[in-house]
Amino acid sequence: MLIDSHCHLDFPDFASDLPGVIARAREAGVGRMLTISTRVAKVATYRAIAEAHPEVWFTVGTHPDGAGEEPDTPPETIAALAEHPRCVGIGEAGLDYHYPDGAPAAVQEGVLRAHIEASRLAGLPLVIHARDADAHMEQVLTQEMAKAPFRAVLHCFSSGARLAEVGVEIGLFVSFSGIVTFRRSHDLRDIARAVPRDRILVETDAPFLAPEPHRGRTNEPAYTAHTARSLAATLEVSEEEIARITTANFFRLFDRARAGEA
Repeated sequence: MLIDSHCHLDFPDFASDLPGVIARAREAGVGRMLTISTRVAKVATYRAIAEAHPEVWFTVGTHPDGAGEEPDTPPETIAALAEHPRCVGIGEAGLDYHYPDGAPAAVQEGVLRAHIEASRLAGLPLVIHARDADAHMEQVLTQEMAKAPFRAVLHCFSSGARLAEVGVEIGLFVSFSGIVTFRRSHDLRDIARAVPRDRILVETDAPFLAPEPHRGRTNEPAYTAHTARSLAATLEVSEEEIARITTANFFRLFDRARAGEA
């Protein structure tokens, strides 16, 4: 079984056919999905999706694109909202400096640090978004990990090798999306080869970043299988082995999900 460790099932792209999306995932061997929060204010939506579909878990948190909308949510509030048994993580939160009109760096950093504290309080892993912010992200993560430990994954990894190396050194997982299937993603495949096998996850980030051969279309959890196939070829293991590795890693990181499967 494969697990899509990061998708956005609440997005409008899936509103008219969510049962079909989940069914197609199941048919493709993707037995579980984690739908990721982008706004704390929408937690009821994520919770309802997970309660309606036993294949789905959810997280709670504020995406850096929404940091300006939710700059002051206390860590205690986030941790309290994460007490639901189908909630298995905090985030996604992070730093994204790709768009010049995004929230100021100081605001994004404050929201990220609040989510790190929420992760500690809840005892749940943090889903980290990092885009065009490698040096600042390294600084925040190393400072916070030195202060007190927390668990986390660098999702949809597309940063430089240095951030992957630092992430692994401080105990983080690294998740690869459809970008790893793109023809010119040679550097990213090199990074994947260097990540320890027990730290690798696979995801879609659906509805974004559809892998080959669906690039340019709406992504969906079923396409996790294409990314896993490419990752297996990159690591020179079988598709069955990459499924075993990434599923075991998912349950080690998101251990509340594992408890719910027992």
